[in-house]
Formats: sequence, structure tokens, C-alpha cells
Amino acid sequence: MSELQSVSGTVEDRTDWTLEQWWGSAESYDDYLARVVKNRDLWHGVHERVRLPDDLPEATDVARCAYFLAISEDWCGDAVNTLPVAAHLARHYGIEMRVLERDTNLELMDRYLTDGRSRSIPIVIALDRDFQELGHWGPRPTELQRWVLGEGMELDGRERYREVRRWYARDTGRTTMSELLAFLCGRGAT
Repeated sequence: MSELQSVSGTVEDRTDWTLEQWWGSAESYDDYLARVVKNRDLWHGVHERVRLPDDLPEATDVARCAYFLAISEDWCGDAVNTLPVAAHLARHYGIEMRVLERDTNLELMDRYLTDGRSRSIPIVIALDRDFQELGHWGPRPTELQRWVLGEGMELDGRERYREVRRWYARDTGRTTMSELLAFLCGRGAT
């Protein structure tokens, strides 16, 4: 699907959109959070419980990053547990964050396939002031992703999801925060 029907009835091809155009079509994280339907209580609960440590790197260490563009869906358990962390970090550093829904923006999603084949979310794309990509992170913390693709595949879907939720509850966002900070400070990206 590379076309979008506009209000006027014309069809717009978004295949070659720039990241700035995608950014312009995205909604703010706060607007996204206000309208989530699936997992609403969980989204708001996680968002309210995020606590940033006192020893965060200086803002000058992340100065190149001006924007976070996230690809998400409200039903996604990984997004529920990681995007609120990204949003708090973004706010702390003066980085504007916007969100696009994956299922209505497949042209962008298909640029960020996990392992070249999976539309796994969330994806957080870091952009500079000229909307040039600095890198991207996602769909989940590296340690958890390794487990899901390894041992986790031995479990049925329900049990795997239960274990993923337990991991996020024990971790309380620390690993997501650490990976995003390393990414922001130029020490790695997924």
C-alpha cells in the first residue's frame, strides 16, 4: 500500500516521502497518549511511573538530536513499556517526539523492518534539526529481543507474552533508558 486517499479524494503516493514529510504527518506523543484505546490504563500507568535518574548525561551530549519520530500501535505491549520512557527522555532533553501508527503508515514502517522482514514495533527514529536520520532504536531492549528470538520461541504465545511483561515489570524501564541514552550519546544504536 503506497497510496493515501486524501480528504479531497485525490490519491497521494507516500513511497518516496522524506522523514520531514513523515514528521509533518505525525501527532505529538501527548496527543497519541490521550487517544490510546487498547491498553489505555497500562499506557497511562507506565507513563506516570517513569522516573529518570539524577545522573543523566548533559544535554550537550545529545545536542545533535532534535526529534524522535516513533512508529507504534496502542495494542503493542513493547510500545506500552518503552515509548513512555522515550517520551520522558525526549522531554528532559528538549527533543520533540511525535508518533505515527504502524498499520496506516506501512511505507515508513517497511523502511525499518526488524531483521529485514518483520514489522516489529515500536521503532524510535532520531532526527537532527534538518530531519536527517541519526539512527533508530527498537523494537525492544536488546536483552529481551535476544530472549524472545531464542528461548522465548519455545513457549506458546500467551506464556511468552506473560514472560515479556514480567521482564518489563522487573526492569522498570532501566534497560530501555540505558539503550536510548547510549544511542543518543552516539555510543550505539539498534
